[in-house]
Amino acid sequence: MQLFDILALFASVASVAVAAPALTPRDGPSGHEVEIRDFTYGGSGCLGGTVASMLSTDLTTLTLIYDDFIAQSGPGIQPKDRRKNCQLNVKLHYPQGWQFSVFKADYRGRATLPSGTTGTCKATYYFSGQTNQISSAKTFQGPFDDNYIKTDSFFVESTIWSPCGVEGMLNINSEVYVSPMDTNKLALMTSDSTDLKFTQVHYLQWRQCH
Repeated sequence: MQLFDILALFASVASVAVAAPALTPRDGPSGHEVEIRDFTYGGSGCLGGTVASMLSTDLTTLTLIYDDFIAQSGPGIQPKDRRKNCQLNVKLHYPQGWQFSVFKADYRGRATLPSGTTGTCKATYYFSGQTNQISSAKTFQGPFDDNYIKTDSFFVESTIWSPCGVEGMLNINSEVYVSPMDTNKLALMTSDSTDLKFTQVHYLQWRQCH
């Protein structure tokens, strides 16, 4: 049985959701089923006036460019500067009845690490009101002196935000840190930009809303 036929079969037995129109397979993905409606941020790595933001016209891609998202250690460096973070809260809109979408995040920066030190870029993702979370980290071992890119890509489910809901809050805590603190040489780890993108929704499940 073809995928379209399977979707049509489910649609034929599904009742209309309360106070919301039912989706049918012929509505099809338009390319931006998951949209970024609003966002806020804050943290030691993204203080007010140090971040430039750009939201794509189709509301699926958010780019943040940082001026001062820098972790460092070495002579004269304060312990608080060893780790920097940015908490990003993204308000999402998505259609009822669609179960899955693909999420991607790119983190770009630079690491300057002498021998014996490490630098890490880490991101933790979770949805407001939920205890489940996903973390991803990339660590560089000194000696290292180059630009880097860290890419996270995975499936997210609208049902873990709220059953049959049309809005959800995705929270992302990104951080950079270096170790150890007492190195005799300067160790540096930056996050220069973050790109968040939601791609086209996949026909993986057809769910009736109640």
